[in-house]
Amino acid sequence: MKNQTKPKIVVIGGGTGLSVLLRGLKKFPVDLTAIVTVADDGGSSGRLRDEMEIPPPGDVRNVLAALSDVEPLVEEMFQHRFNTSNELSGHSLGNLIIAALTSITGDFVHAVQEMSRVLNVRGKVLPAANQSVVLHAEMEDGTIVSGESKIPEAGKKIKRVFLTPEIIQPLQETIRAIREADLIVIGPGSLYTSILPNLLVPSLGEEVCRAKAKKVYICNLMTQAGETLGFTASDHLEALYRHMKRPFIDVMLVNNEEVPLEFRNRYKEECAQPVMFDVDRLVALGMKVIYDQIISFDQGLIRHDTEKVAHILYSLLGGGNDQIAQS
Repeated sequence: MKNQTKPKIVVIGGGTGLSVLLRGLKKFPVDLTAIVTVADDGGSSGRLRDEMEIPPPGDVRNVLAALSDVEPLVEEMFQHRFNTSNELSGHSLGNLIIAALTSITGDFVHAVQEMSRVLNVRGKVLPAANQSVVLHAEMEDGTIVSGESKIPEAGKKIKRVFLTPEIIQPLQETIRAIREADLIVIGPGSLYTSILPNLLVPSLGEEVCRAKAKKVYICNLMTQAGETLGFTASDHLEALYRHMKRPFIDVMLVNNEEVPLEFRNRYKEECAQPVMFDVDRLVALGMKVIYDQIISFDQGLIRHDTEKVAHILYSLLGGGNDQIAQS
């Protein structure tokens, strides 16, 4: 950690998990950079992506809202989703504003920067690339499924995921943030459709693997139908290693809190179950494992406890007393 400056944390991901984590981290005295996937092709984001030929704004919008420091009503307005019978139906106001700013400025990244100023965002929000990318999955049976939203719907076991076009340029600001980071956090989020689309951007993933910063992977709490059905914690880790063709994670944060039966039954309807914490296998893979009760039960949903996870991550910057799992 550099003296007389705030420690720099880079968080890589997408979806709800990334936003939940950032709401906790922004309360600490750190220099935050969020690198966000641009592979989304569903819902409002997908429609704007196709109609305006811009990167999908949805994940970026959620991160901007999570890091914003504005009146609650302003954030609620930014996140408002229209429920009408016309073409506005399903669009969120924030997505439309980001699309409008992209049209005005001619550049998606510039639009995100302007929106960050308007929302008084604590930290930097950077798309993984300044262009739309398409996520593809090769299944175990050899079939190819194209489109981030279609991959989980296929209901097949994923062998690997990859991006097109072949030439994708990461932002220089993103590369610089990774190189200067004191801590790089990967996840939480959907393994194949939120995490890997970032790391598979050429140069970006390579920079993460080479970075001097300590790299932490926050394991998901529940498996996900169509992506990680039946996966253990080590299965998540090994999938990351296969795609990057090398081990690169230093620390793994996992949950050791029992999920109540009522929640297990509710998630069972979605073919989801708690991720099994196979510590022996993780230790065999060379992992330093931090385990704790990191679940938040919010309105019938299982989420990471944003404050507790943020505190654990912040403690890693100073080499605090971590609770390390023993085999």
